[in-house]
Parts: sequence; structure tokens; C-alpha cells
Amino acid sequence: MPKPIVAWVMFLFSINLIPALIFLKTLEGQLVLGGLMPGTFLQTWIFSKKGFVKLLGLGHILWLPMVIWLAYRVPLAESGSPFAHSLIASIILDSLSLIIDTIDVVRYIRGERRPTLSI
Repeated sequence: MPKPIVAWVMFLFSINLIPALIFLKTLEGQLVLGGLMPGTFLQTWIFSKKGFVKLLGLGHILWLPMVIWLAYRVPLAESGSPFAHSLIASIILDSLSLIIDTIDVVRYIRGERRPTLSI
């Protein structure tokens, strides 16, 4: 994989996983972790069947309701706290990822089914 893609994937995964583990006792932490795991399994399954195709964006489908719910939770977090910052970071970066994923999945549906990367 090209280094910028690897960096983005690792950063996105880290910005979700690390705070989710740190704040695992909170409902928000559990929800983020709950959104990561099924998505990872779905992406692994799609990859095993189709390769590195634009359909992999479906792995983040659970992030849509998660991001919306987290946005409602931000005002309840202590302003300026690490917890509030982690919520905001997840919302911003996961929303950006959802935009990219939506574009990729639509392109796949429209016929761009060739693997993006050869392995």
C-alpha cells in the first residue's frame, strides 16, 4: 500500500481505538470500540473476497449512526477535557472517512470494481 494510505489508515484506527480503550468505562468508548470491530471484520471479509476494492468503505457503515450520536454527546462532556477532545477528533476524522467511503462505494456501484492495489 502507498505510504500515505497506510498512514491514514493507521491514524484513523488509532484516533478511534486508543481513546476507546482509555475511556472504555464510558458508553462512548464502548460505542466507538463497538463500531471499530465489526467494521474491521467486514473489511477483512470483503478484502478476502474482492481484494483492495472501493467497496471496502462499507466497513465503516456503522460509523454513520455512531458519529451522529457522538455529536449529541459532546455538549455533555466537560469542556476542554481529554474526553471531549477525543469525541471531537473521532467525529471530525470519522466524518471525513465516511465522505471518502461514500464516494468510493458509489464509484464501486457505478462500475469501478477493479482492485485499487495489486497484492
